[in-house]
Amino acid sequence: MNTLPITEADLHAFVDGKLPAAREAEVEAYLAQRHDEAERLRAYAAQNMELRALFNPVLDEALPSRLIAPQKHPWQWQRLVAGFAIALVSGSAGWLLHGQDADRIQFAQGDAVRAGPARYASGLAHQAAIAHVVYSPEVKRPVEIGADQEEQLVAWLSKRLGSSIRPPRLGKLGYELIGGRLLPGAQGAVAQFMYHDATGQRLTLYVSTDQARNKDTGFRFVQEGPVNVFYWIDGKFGYALSAGIQKVELARIATAVYDQLEKPS
Repeated sequence: MNTLPITEADLHAFVDGKLPAAREAEVEAYLAQRHDEAERLRAYAAQNMELRALFNPVLDEALPSRLIAPQKHPWQWQRLVAGFAIALVSGSAGWLLHGQDADRIQFAQGDAVRAGPARYASGLAHQAAIAHVVYSPEVKRPVEIGADQEEQLVAWLSKRLGSSIRPPRLGKLGYELIGGRLLPGAQGAVAQFMYHDATGQRLTLYVSTDQARNKDTGFRFVQEGPVNVFYWIDGKFGYALSAGIQKVELARIATAVYDQLEKPS
């Protein structure tokens, strides 16, 4: 029996988890042979996560009394309004994302960029957490270039970010470099370095040049769902260290990262 061609509708249904098991397996096989398509779908998945994080809380908000008609059930209107909001934004995002890879990332990050330095910096942590959640579970291809080709990785990312950048050494803390990848940011390229320890626990260092205008170098901490993030801005770069580990342990690693970046070996 011949397999039907994989369509754009199949790909979007795959991201949304709406495909039957057999068709999902066919799409997975298709993506295994097409790295660019797989990367595109990962970006779509990250976008979906951001939309859910932004609009799911609407479901629990009380509906303003002026919108509640007499003898009507408030929860029905609340769910209707929230559902409409989610559908509207998700539909708009899907239309904008279709075939426009550059625009999809700006849609996710644009508000953070326009809202001023404080929100701009917090946007760094949020995007780092999203990238961590998307890529750290990957088994077959968690990075684009592995640690066995570190010099190639360093040269490539340094060229794309427009400045020399090298992954910190975290072996003394129990974490070894897996490798890294290039990600799109709101205003330029972003680098992500990934590490793991002997138990398989992974952490990622997100390095962005989008924060060049901001000179705040203080450590800040935020929890994004299951991910803890320490982030800071130092001159041209914004850094965010993300992992699903305790805050105290992550702070120790973040301090070591900062020290190495300040005094490169």
